Amino acid sequence: MVMKKSYFLLYFFVILFFNICISSIQALTLDQTTLTVPLESSGKMVILTPEQAKRGKRLFNSACATCHNGGITKTNPNIGLDPESLSLATPQRSNIEALIDYMKNPTTYDGTESIAELHPSIKSAEIFPKMRNLTDEDLFTIAGHILVQPKILSEKWGGGKVYY
Repeated sequence: MVMKKSYFLLYFFVILFFNICISSIQALTLDQTTLTVPLESSGKMVILTPEQAKRGKRLFNSACATCHNGGITKTNPNIGLDPESLSLATPQRSNIEALIDYMKNPTTYDGTESIAELHPSIKSAEIFPKMRNLTDEDLFTIAGHILVQPKILSEKWGGGKVYY
């Protein structure tokens, strides 16, 4: 009986140590390079604060993750929130201003039609209540989260069924 308790305690402390190490590694990844993302299509960059990154993650998980968990798009797995998909959209959505524009007035991937009635947005906040109280600063942090995630998760962000 004493031997079982010893193994249990050993197992507990190994798991605890592993979780502390992993948390420390993840915290180290949010350095200035990781938090630097494109602000606009001209190439101007912005450095998010750790607080903005944290808030963006929380808001993304609340407002967007139902359909975009892990950067995928559940309704169309061919188009994710990975850098390649965002840069190939028309107009490109690979910077904060462009993502904010999309969250306010979403269009099809080729940019030819509005999909505000189908995709949560500020324009369709009466249909999608989660969007009602989001400010421009909230949209900024959500966009920042989307652009930071590929730096943290690499190809797993937007990787679809291969990773999730």
